[in-house]
Amino acid sequence: MDSNPFKVAGFLFSGISAGIKKDGRKDLGLIYSETPAHVAGLFTTNKVKAAPVLISMERIKGGFCQAILVNSGNANACTGSRGMKDGYRVSSLLSKELGIKPDHILLSSTGVIGTPLPTEKIAQRIPELVRGLSPDRWRDVVEAIMTTDTRPKMEWGSCRIRGEKVKLCGMAKGAGMIRPNLATMLSFLVTDAHIESLFLQKILKEVVDQTYNRITIDGETSTNDTVLILANGRANHPVLNRMDKEGQIFKSMLLEVCQTLAHHIVRDGEGVTKVIEISIQGAKSDEEAKKAAYGIAHSPLVKTAFFGEDANWGRILSALGHSDISIHQDRVDIFFDEIPIVKNGVGTGPKLEERASKVLKKKAFKLTVHLHQGKGNFSLLTTDLSLDYVKINASYRS
Repeated sequence: MDSNPFKVAGFLFSGISAGIKKDGRKDLGLIYSETPAHVAGLFTTNKVKAAPVLISMERIKGGFCQAILVNSGNANACTGSRGMKDGYRVSSLLSKELGIKPDHILLSSTGVIGTPLPTEKIAQRIPELVRGLSPDRWRDVVEAIMTTDTRPKMEWGSCRIRGEKVKLCGMAKGAGMIRPNLATMLSFLVTDAHIESLFLQKILKEVVDQTYNRITIDGETSTNDTVLILANGRANHPVLNRMDKEGQIFKSMLLEVCQTLAHHIVRDGEGVTKVIEISIQGAKSDEEAKKAAYGIAHSPLVKTAFFGEDANWGRILSALGHSDISIHQDRVDIFFDEIPIVKNGVGTGPKLEERASKVLKKKAFKLTVHLHQGKGNFSLLTTDLSLDYVKINASYRS
């Protein structure tokens, strides 16, 4: 029995060092489907988009692809027409080595912005990258996409559709510039499910909205964030093209895998010492609950209070007050885990505040805010803001 769960029929993987990173770590990865696969993808909402994002956005319109080439250490962003030419060049070289169409190759990059892609280094290593393709080298690709990540992020799932076993494997990178609508996060998923591209796109968007788009570390949005899923149809079941029982089974598996990967990203955030679930309840609408949650999650004063283990509820109320929502401060209740620290907009006293401070000493806890305005609800995962976050980002390019 094979002990490696990160295998999916018909997919091969490779990851090597091409010398893009200064420290010699792996920085070039390849995911390859032996046959053309249905594809779906979501990309950064940043109006400044990296060359690989623009190229991949165009190529997934065809509905099929066969390979994903990814590098770390260089974002190939803000590199003008040269960045596009470099992207087309490396995909052309790879297509010849693999014997597939250039348009069936998707590109992804992460790293320093504004520096030209070192195409000569990549070109020299493409033959080695292709020779190394194996069903057992999933982790090599995971390591090749890491930048400030401290640990690899990967997850797998399986289910049965019409009696046939279906496998799904996912990987992600991201430790900073993480906020909704993706952000300096890459995630690649492969499955042997037989599923049409349009339906796959619909499911992927719904899942991403419930997972990757509900995490935030520092409120920054990247030029390169990308989520891609390939489905090669090797599982012997009828095609999935609608949200029937089988479609729901697949979506549930995808949701579980992406939820786990999203949690890994938050836990591995730059300088993170605490993970906080922020739950807004009783807002006027779900959209207002969302604004309130991000208003709190993006407040440097709130995040540094989390780091300092200070139950400073005044900062939370202040963040709510400028989050552009309907609010009556004399109705607001705030809880750390189950400890009520604010009732009807007023602090509940030093004894409960002391108990709340003990909650903040935990590595993970929940902040609940009830606005008593309506039925709108929203929750997300965020982190504290530590001294190490500043140190990591102050020296990122050095």
